Amino acid sequence: MAHDHVHVRREADRRSLTIALGLIGAFMVVEVVAGAIASSLALLSDAAHMLTDAAALAMSLAAARLATRPAQGSLTYGLGRAEILSAQANGITLLVLALLIVYESVVRLISPPEVEGGVVLAVALAGIAVNLLAVRVLSHNSGGQRSLNVEGPYRHILTDLYGFIATAIAAVLILATGFDRADAIASLVIAALMLHAAYGLLKASARVFMEAAPSGLDPVRIGQELAAVPGVVEVHDLHVWEVTSGFPALSAHVVVRAGADCHELRRQLQRVLAERFEIHHTTLQVDHEAAPQPPLQIEVTSSRQI
Repeated sequence: MAHDHVHVRREADRRSLTIALGLIGAFMVVEVVAGAIASSLALLSDAAHMLTDAAALAMSLAAARLATRPAQGSLTYGLGRAEILSAQANGITLLVLALLIVYESVVRLISPPEVEGGVVLAVALAGIAVNLLAVRVLSHNSGGQRSLNVEGPYRHILTDLYGFIATAIAAVLILATGFDRADAIASLVIAALMLHAAYGLLKASARVFMEAAPSGLDPVRIGQELAAVPGVVEVHDLHVWEVTSGFPALSAHVVVRAGADCHELRRQLQRVLAERFEIHHTTLQVDHEAAPQPPLQIEVTSSRQI
């Protein structure tokens, strides 16, 4: 059941990523040309960000294809974590690009070039429309819940959307007041948004690689729920981790009462995990507690020496 859900989600991911890649790739070319004509760092920053958007989408699409390959050989879970590697790479590219934009923005604040506000405004408004459409596409995949693989390009594009809004505001200020430094200030806003998105992606992907419990799953509560099942004496060595997005796994050692039906209890515990926590991939070692032993009687004899 869990594998079927992950497969359906990955197919939906691939469709949405393909559509978004086409939208972003086409508009990126327009923005590079317009940014060069208008001498706008904000537009060129957005164009550079859209290049990373396209790269992120392509990377995530490739990772989604790899993740559909069946497990074989030494890769007993398959290539599902290719999606997490993609998310981490997206976070790193956002971080590096943001730092480069900060540097160039500071340079332009010191010595601002003349900016064509009209061109900047027109492209920014078009960019808002394109990014809104791409965000909508990525938001409506399987079940409405994004995998970490889709979350990477989604945050790229959402950041780009906010960046276009900031660029449009800067263009209006330039047209109204002639304040060319507004372009560089908008670039700093874009960089700040990129740094925020990079932090979120790197943190989320690091949790998976460190095999932390998935967000929203509390191992203590899970252990308490399992221990509360009638017939269970103790639950220990409980581990909860995430193989890849949407694929939580659990292992635990369960001690049940002497004489209890350990197979039926194991099935009951698996139902609890599936119904209450949506954990379907489980490994439960179930043992009986030691039966009480009769007290050891020791007969003491004494002998008298003559």
